[in-house]
Amino acid sequence: MSDWYKLETSDVVSEFESDPVDGLANTIASQRLEKYGPNELIEQGGESPWKILLDQFTETMVVILMIAAIISLVLGEYIDFVAIIVIIILNALIGFRQEYKAEQAMAALKKLAVPIVKVRRSGHVAEISSTELVPGDIVLLEAGNIVPADGRLIESHNLQTQESALTGESEPVSKISSALHGADLPLAERENAIYMGTIVTYGRGQAIITETGMDTELGNIADLMQSAGVDQTPLQKRLDQLGKILAMAALVLVGIVFGLGFLQGESFEILLLTGISLAVAAVPEGLPAVVTISLALGARRMLNRQALIRKLPAVEALGSVTVICSDKTGTLTENRMTVTVLDVADHRIDLVEELSRTYTGTVSLPCVDAVPSSDQAEKLHASPALTLLLAGAALCNDAILDCNERRPDRFHIVGDPTEGALLVAASRMGLGKNTLEAIFPRVDEVPFDSERKRMTTVNRMPTSPADIPDGFKPVWDWDGWTEEFDYVAFTKGSVDGLLDISNQVWIENRVEPMNADWRDRIEVANSKLAQKGMRVLGVACRSIDELPIQANGNNAESELIFVGLVGMIDPARPEVKEAVQKCRTAGIRPIMITGDHPLTARHIAEELEIYSENGVLTGQELDDLSMDELEEIVEKVSVFARVTPEHKLKIVRALKNRGQITAMTGDGVNDAPALKAADIGVAMGITGTDVSKEASDMVLLNDNFATIVAAVEEGRVIYDNIRKFIKYTLSSNAGEIWAMLAAPLLGMPLALLPLQILWINLVTDGLPGLALSVEKEEPDTMRRPPYPPNENIFARGVGRDIIWVGLLMGLLSIGVGYWYWSLGLATWQTMIFTTLTFSEMGYVMAIRSNRESLFSIGLFSNTALLGAVVLTVVLQLAVVYIPFLQSLFRTTALSFQDLMICFGLSILLFLVVELRKLIIRLRS
Repeated sequence: MSDWYKLETSDVVSEFESDPVDGLANTIASQRLEKYGPNELIEQGGESPWKILLDQFTETMVVILMIAAIISLVLGEYIDFVAIIVIIILNALIGFRQEYKAEQAMAALKKLAVPIVKVRRSGHVAEISSTELVPGDIVLLEAGNIVPADGRLIESHNLQTQESALTGESEPVSKISSALHGADLPLAERENAIYMGTIVTYGRGQAIITETGMDTELGNIADLMQSAGVDQTPLQKRLDQLGKILAMAALVLVGIVFGLGFLQGESFEILLLTGISLAVAAVPEGLPAVVTISLALGARRMLNRQALIRKLPAVEALGSVTVICSDKTGTLTENRMTVTVLDVADHRIDLVEELSRTYTGTVSLPCVDAVPSSDQAEKLHASPALTLLLAGAALCNDAILDCNERRPDRFHIVGDPTEGALLVAASRMGLGKNTLEAIFPRVDEVPFDSERKRMTTVNRMPTSPADIPDGFKPVWDWDGWTEEFDYVAFTKGSVDGLLDISNQVWIENRVEPMNADWRDRIEVANSKLAQKGMRVLGVACRSIDELPIQANGNNAESELIFVGLVGMIDPARPEVKEAVQKCRTAGIRPIMITGDHPLTARHIAEELEIYSENGVLTGQELDDLSMDELEEIVEKVSVFARVTPEHKLKIVRALKNRGQITAMTGDGVNDAPALKAADIGVAMGITGTDVSKEASDMVLLNDNFATIVAAVEEGRVIYDNIRKFIKYTLSSNAGEIWAMLAAPLLGMPLALLPLQILWINLVTDGLPGLALSVEKEEPDTMRRPPYPPNENIFARGVGRDIIWVGLLMGLLSIGVGYWYWSLGLATWQTMIFTTLTFSEMGYVMAIRSNRESLFSIGLFSNTALLGAVVLTVVLQLAVVYIPFLQSLFRTTALSFQDLMICFGLSILLFLVVELRKLIIRLRS
């Protein structure tokens, strides 16, 4: 049963056979512990390290290499065998290291469990381990406690809980014990319920436990998170597809070679060696390592831009993102209540420009109590009503601004965030609480409670205006009162409630009767602020003749003078609007998904220009939709409010079903399942919970939404560069294959030996390939939509370029090799080997840009690539001229003329590719 909030406390207690005073009997508790199990989250078993390691050897390209290694061993080609095995092991270790970083989200969730809890058992209050709690237990709660399980409150004394990590609400929720009415109320509106893992911030109370362990809302999140699964990134899918294509190509090539060799009467051993050579030539051995290292280098660059990558594939996947689903609280907003509007009887003041925004929970104020500056004093003198409103809000207030020892220039809000926001607003106008209370000391109070929805403080008046420091004289305008008095009462609370007990209204420096016109004007102002998603509080005051006030507060909370309204909201981060615009320019659609109120969500969405004409979809409306209906709606609606973790997960899955590559940002426990299910989960590094971070692929260290845009740009650059490397290495492999196929047709021996091919694929391809990963972005990188997520790896001309460049490279190398072979020169195979190597160097310089000429982007604009090309040339010369390497690679020293021919052919290939790019530019 999940609707305990609808029942009276007596019915809930009766249902569980418990007692509010004595609690559960120990015998019943023991029976239920055996029935329901410990109150803890259960982690489903993951893959063992051995299973992860074995999986590294099942990839298609690895299987091809393993077969080639076995055949090399059988043929006695031990050097080839060792070289191939080393490649396989290195690739497996790299892959294992990435996957073995097991998800720690469940461990982080478990940290939210409370080790010790106070509970009523058999007539006594006992302290027990939270794991021993069972349904029906009566637990005692007080400020600072972490709620140990889900429950229904049976007693609340100003109890407030912080539930933002679970529900998305940015402020503490005041709790009550009475039954609630309404079908399927969302979690955030169940004011008489408590949830495992949330924090008691104020007051005290008692609750009866209704669910424990995996049956709690937190347990539900854990279950969703563990069932969310992990999908392959676009790059992983494309590389897997590439592996299968290359496997088929290798089998076809080996079949062709065997067929031709059989017709020509070649020996079986020669055919096997040729088959190995072709298989090795078809597989880009350096690809997995280059891709992994490229992603790692990209991750390091992202770290410099405050984006911590937890899973390397996320680096590239960011570049493919088509939708960013963002939580509101703490991601698009500051997760800090801020006063934005002050409304007094005859005018309204917008404080958005007046009050600068700072880090969550911290305000940028001098670490001394605020006093009015000359400019502030002038403003306060000009508006006595504004002054009285701010002073009343600061005096009728239990929060404090505590000095931050680590940052002497900052205060930290201690207490209720809403009250803290009022202190910040007053302090920034020079009205510091400590100084105010020194002038107007509190002598009595009527505490806040959720039924009255207000609180009152009584403050002593100075004996004369002379006792007030000059800067604070405008705090009180004596002309507003008809007679002197000793005490003043300030009341702060709901506007409607204050209007019911107010019979006057403060207008600048005078008081007028509260007539129907004034009441209507105040109610309209309250309604307009509420419609903008603001939390609105009213402030009123009255004179008090003598102490003590009546215990029930009637004396202090009657015949009040209504002073004004304070509107506050969790404001949008100032940098987010620009980031949203950059997303749109890059073809990425931002969506807000929040547990907050629809009006609040709409206001923030409109401010950030996320809101669309299709309105806001609530969680209750979402429950009535099938997955097919939701898939249609997610393409149109950009704001979702009052959603649960299940809803977030459902939205992400609907988007993915529509073919979208989805990023989900968030900072709360409630975001974890969706973070894990999304293609890219993005957690907040400052405000984010451990659970959200461990479930994510990337963590924003500065909680800056704009950092996502920078990460997307980096991801696009990395994907473009990986495509360039794939085009480069497969063109090279194609050149090798054309040469290997042409040689027997021309009656020649093997054009290249397996070890020579491995050298080309690892060194000649690998070093420049790594350098390609730091190539700068193309001009249109962030001015185009993301490429289709299901795009083939050979799309946009890559496959075509691989074929014709590979053919040209193969013809140039086999042509010069055939010429030397027909002349009976022993250097013919070395000429093929060296021509292929040098041709690849010319090609890699030409494909640094898909469109621009090398001469326009600059030879030295990628010094890493230039260095890699020079180093590769030097290494190739070493293989050709150093005796030890000559015997290993079976090469023969070339003359200077031979070497220049190899260089000349590589320059020819470079010029042909540059000519093609020129034609493309001329046509566009």
